[in-house]
Amino acid sequence: MAEFLLALFVFLTLHSIPAIPAIRERLLFLLGRAGYFSLYSFASILALAWVLYAALDVDHIPLWQPSAWQAWVTMIAAPVGVFLVLAGLFSVNPLSVSIRQGQKPGSIVSVTRHPVLWGFAIWALGHLVANGDVRSLILFGGFALFALGTIPMIEKRARRRLGDQWQRQSAKTSILPFAALFTGRTRLSGDTPIATATVATAVLTLWLLAGGHAALFYADPLLLATAQ
Repeated sequence: MAEFLLALFVFLTLHSIPAIPAIRERLLFLLGRAGYFSLYSFASILALAWVLYAALDVDHIPLWQPSAWQAWVTMIAAPVGVFLVLAGLFSVNPLSVSIRQGQKPGSIVSVTRHPVLWGFAIWALGHLVANGDVRSLILFGGFALFALGTIPMIEKRARRRLGDQWQRQSAKTSILPFAALFTGRTRLSGDTPIATATVATAVLTLWLLAGGHAALFYADPLLLATAQ
């Protein structure tokens, strides 16, 4: 448990760096934008892998009984979450987290102006449903709380940074997914980042269902979903 909590602390601390302007700007100055995001992405992947594998060594203390429907929740929620994360990262989004710069938001921003954070939360909550034990509650619950809890801070920073442009750029989007679409304030259209995220999500999902998830995490989602 000690290693697991340490790995989770490192992961969450690492992902707090973008929220601290002084540290972020210093790293951008030293590494350049491409170098910063390349190093940050690599470090994030390593930290996430450490968290997940440290969690596998924690004793299993069940909180609720597993059921096939729970695995289906994960198999639906996880790809949706991955798609939102990838589409958000690939798209220009001055309102929230993105690895691309620009003023005109990508099409995914019409779904929510925080696709990366919502995607991570949906992915985490989807996994929490199918993993009813203490370590999963700490792991996936912590991920979801961190992602959703970051939204107010990102909102405040974006309002301050964009100034008079905030009202215009935020008018056609929403914090809650699909709220702007349902109220008719915007329309969803396709673009290259959405297409790229769709293909990447489909390939990754098929690989995981074909045995990749079982090889990495010793759990077969299809087997769990069809269990009686």
